[in-house]
Amino acid sequence: MKINLNIWRQSGPNQPGRMVKYEMPNVDEHMSFLEMLDVLNEDLIHKGEEPVTFEHDCREGICGCCGFMINGLPHGPQRGTTVCQLHMRQFHDGDELWLEPFRAKAFPVLKDLMVDRSSFDRIIAAGGYVSVNTGCAVDGNAIPIEKLNAEMAMDAAACIGCGACVASCPNASASLFTSAKISHLGLLPQGQAERDRRAIRMVAQMMEEGFGYCTNTGECEALCPKGVKLENIARMNRDYLKAAITYREENASAGAA
Repeated sequence: MKINLNIWRQSGPNQPGRMVKYEMPNVDEHMSFLEMLDVLNEDLIHKGEEPVTFEHDCREGICGCCGFMINGLPHGPQRGTTVCQLHMRQFHDGDELWLEPFRAKAFPVLKDLMVDRSSFDRIIAAGGYVSVNTGCAVDGNAIPIEKLNAEMAMDAAACIGCGACVASCPNASASLFTSAKISHLGLLPQGQAERDRRAIRMVAQMMEEGFGYCTNTGECEALCPKGVKLENIARMNRDYLKAAITYREENASAGAA
């Protein structure tokens, strides 16, 4: 089938960009979307032109590196699917597709469809870990965990940090990503000791990176390829408020002493 691609081309972070049209006359419906771009790049290289830059790694829907916008939707039209797992049979002969990088102040464009998502790494580094010494590794069933908490923690841990939530949000908020990372540790016994400090530090880093505020539009949950729930944001807000009050009272007590 024939596919018409309009792809954002930008040679560098501080360079102007523009849409460039490419015609793909012989697209196999069984190709993945990235395989289709591979074919395009082979053709561009053969012609002596610059290939399209896009990020990818596992191509198994696990790492989330491949994320970009397809017709205004992060990862494309198929719900619960990353770009690398999206296949051309989802489209029709003659379709015109518009490919753009994720748009957010905290995700500067590096080149073409590739953006810098290191802001997510800095949010994780601010508190998305358990540093308390718990001794040697023990059997997984030795620590009793309520079934509901275990399920909610696993659902939150499904977040792959692709940035689709940021790209879909009208405020470019990273609240769904940050709350998922706070939740999946805070719901488990191992994460309780640092729960307050984790919420304070990760939310503060999220704000410092330039992400917007959450206004509960729900776009993030609707377009998350792993189905991370909006309820995590409510949990993050409760943890943050509790931690802020606790720290304020502790500081007031210390000042009075």
